[in-house]
Amino acid sequence: MDHEVLQLEEPAAPPTTNKILCCECGVLIEPNPSNMCVACLRNHVDITEGIPKQITLHFCRGCERYLQPPSEWVACTLESRELLGLCLKKLKGLQKIKLIDAGFIWTEPHSKRIKVKLTVQSEVIGGTIIQQVFVVDYTVENLMCDACHRTEAQDFWRAIVQVRQKCENKKTFYYLEQLILKHRAHENTLGIKPSVEGLDFFYATENHARKMVDFLQSVLPIKYQHSKKLLSHDIFSNIYNYKFTYCVDIVPLSRESIICLPKKLTHQLGSITSLCLVNRVTNSIHLIDPCSAQIAEVSASVYWRNPFLAVVNPKQLVEYIVMDLEVIKEKDLKKFPGQGMVSNKHVVADAWVVKASDLGTADRTIHTRTHLGHVLKTGDSVLGYNIQDSNINDPNYDKLDSSTIADVILVKKYYGDKQTRKRARNWQLKHMAGDNMPLDRMDDDFDEFLDDLEEDPGLRKNVNIFKASHAVDYDDVDFDPSMPKITLEEMLDDLTIEDVDMAE
Repeated sequence: MDHEVLQLEEPAAPPTTNKILCCECGVLIEPNPSNMCVACLRNHVDITEGIPKQITLHFCRGCERYLQPPSEWVACTLESRELLGLCLKKLKGLQKIKLIDAGFIWTEPHSKRIKVKLTVQSEVIGGTIIQQVFVVDYTVENLMCDACHRTEAQDFWRAIVQVRQKCENKKTFYYLEQLILKHRAHENTLGIKPSVEGLDFFYATENHARKMVDFLQSVLPIKYQHSKKLLSHDIFSNIYNYKFTYCVDIVPLSRESIICLPKKLTHQLGSITSLCLVNRVTNSIHLIDPCSAQIAEVSASVYWRNPFLAVVNPKQLVEYIVMDLEVIKEKDLKKFPGQGMVSNKHVVADAWVVKASDLGTADRTIHTRTHLGHVLKTGDSVLGYNIQDSNINDPNYDKLDSSTIADVILVKKYYGDKQTRKRARNWQLKHMAGDNMPLDRMDDDFDEFLDDLEEDPGLRKNVNIFKASHAVDYDDVDFDPSMPKITLEEMLDDLTIEDVDMAE
């Protein structure tokens, strides 16, 4: 029997590659054109050569923007993506190598130094890829941008909006400040300065001034006039350089003023009585008859065709005590001659009041009719006008029958001490920073404006109200429970940015 012998073939040995010694350090390496290891090659070849390690950034302190050459100014915060992109664009020669990673190294915010750590790769002799990490130091230098330079110059503005109101109080301007903040209408304003009976808004272009006038026209009843002054003229290129001026007049009325309407206008407003109370001033004038609660609305165009002034102002309000109150039934209200709309938020009532200064000294009870029957009760304090003892000089008022004029016109309920009411407020308003709105916020007009916001929900719809930084303990404040208050749902949370621990 024949036996076959099987022979197993041995696997072929892998081909051996010849290795050489590094010409610098003697380490055994694969052959390459440079005959050097990677460590020695990195010491002899610098792939970041030609990339500057110190660069200057220009920063405008006025508007807090950085210069992006050639002439663009960009707003960037520290350690933001926008600032990192701006820093990388300033590096010359970065496009010749491959950028792997980039990030900021923390420095003091006031040190005027920005450090960026970069990781790059590049192919050197023989196809060897080298990765290298280096730091670029940016020095921040101050440079004023063109817009801030025009602001600092004496002749920086090209258009001005002069807002005026010939009125005794400044509540309208406090309301205007809140409207500007809510709608951010002051973004293009170069500066705001106070003047006699108003404010001056300065702008770099006429378009920005015109935009401001359109905003004022949409929120307040105004009229304006436009003029321009020629500064220079280039006869070769036919270029004219003008300065533009817009003179804006706000209606000289404020909330809680008593006005006397012309007879012609009363017929247009549904035969409302001539002596009315200004209930609110928005983009139109809202009037209410204190004796019948009839309401009317006068637009800006109607007012300027038939102008009228206030016969008494809130500075003349007198405190009264309600001795008795009797609500008038709805069927008796139909006997009034007015044919316009009647407010469903007010209740007409007969009131017997006594001046607070005469209480207990003489029996001088005065009968009047008021629209505040929904908020008043016997014993309450109320503010009103003593029409009988007021010195009124108005041609429309002189034409009225004195027998039809009430002796006292009640305006609003009085909730006691103003200081107590201020302590009970758990909300606050924002104001423009710096000198943008240079109004004295410590006067009585500002306190009255805050009272109007609490008493009128329709008025505070156009105002951003924020939670106060300090909590109010109502147990420590002795206030009237019926005092109007702003609910937490109507308040906004104030944004506060706190320092973050760098260790975190």
